[in-house]
Amino acid sequence: MNPSRLIEIFLQVIRINALSGNEKPLADFINSFLSNLAYKVEFDDSAKFTNSNTGNLICKIGQGGDFVMTAHMDTARPTENVKPIISDNKITSSGDTVLGVDNRVGVAVLLYTLERVALEKIPVKDFTVAFTTCEETTLFGSKYLGLNGSIKKGFVFDSGYRPGNFIYSACGAIGFNLKIFGRASHSGIAPEKGINSLVVAANAITKLPLGRIDKETTMNIGTLKSGSAVNVIPELTELVGEVRSFNLEKAESYFNLLVNTFNDEAKKLNARIEYDYFWDFKPYTIKENSEVYKDIVKAITKVGLIPSPSISLGGSDANSLNEKGIESVNIGIGAQNPHSNDEFVYIEDLIKTAEIALELVKKD
Repeated sequence: MNPSRLIEIFLQVIRINALSGNEKPLADFINSFLSNLAYKVEFDDSAKFTNSNTGNLICKIGQGGDFVMTAHMDTARPTENVKPIISDNKITSSGDTVLGVDNRVGVAVLLYTLERVALEKIPVKDFTVAFTTCEETTLFGSKYLGLNGSIKKGFVFDSGYRPGNFIYSACGAIGFNLKIFGRASHSGIAPEKGINSLVVAANAITKLPLGRIDKETTMNIGTLKSGSAVNVIPELTELVGEVRSFNLEKAESYFNLLVNTFNDEAKKLNARIEYDYFWDFKPYTIKENSEVYKDIVKAITKVGLIPSPSISLGGSDANSLNEKGIESVNIGIGAQNPHSNDEFVYIEDLIKTAEIALELVKKD
């Protein structure tokens, strides 16, 4: 290991501003980095689905093998003015911006691994590396990732847990938009002639199990917009929310409960509802006897850590890959306090994550 080189790469990539949909600056850097090492780099056609200014970047080692290692290129917040500080064996920002640990730790680790393989002529298996777009917003980069049919396993370098941990089970999320249509009327002169859509919403909300429903399911209404003026009965109320669960059928069941509740309350006041919904990402659970589970346990053990399988109520590119039939785990990389100005990563976690990546690709 060469920790100083790993840190150098990390400090390079965090300074490249690449928000969701604008990943091209980082994609260009990665393309140049890998091309200079004589790797062949390809871009898929996902941009026409994601609306990003670049496709996902794909690099095949050998024939591409049967597994892919991924990191996403976008950050949730800008990094263009980041001022990294190395102290107390960790790297932080100055506190004015995010550091970019999510997911530049993953990007740096994979670039460093590929550099070592190329320069040190390390014997490795055939495998594929992918750098994805739009993870922070829609997961559309990984959803439309152009992999060939030979890829059966995925290792996503994106979990905020420290190395040794890996996400073997993650929830899915149904997003929804719901509108309630009432009737406007002057709130002082003729309130009786109006149908208050906001009252419908309030009555329905009081009947819903918002928050944590059980150990594997949550429901939330995140935004509510209603009315047009202080003296007008609210004709239209709009809500946006989500239902999350590790159980697909349970998520759909609670979403149906939500719709039926709003519909029942609307009928009571002669209002009506319209709604649409979509799976932001679907849940997954990897079994202990699966190849990808055994591979990550073996790699973590070989670098001297204790494997710790964990669950997550957040989504990642691992959700997309599993939905595509590619059994995948999300690996702890130590990207701590993500999306805040307090982001940091321990240097030892950077090193251990790179060791895990190399163990996954080395020939036995």
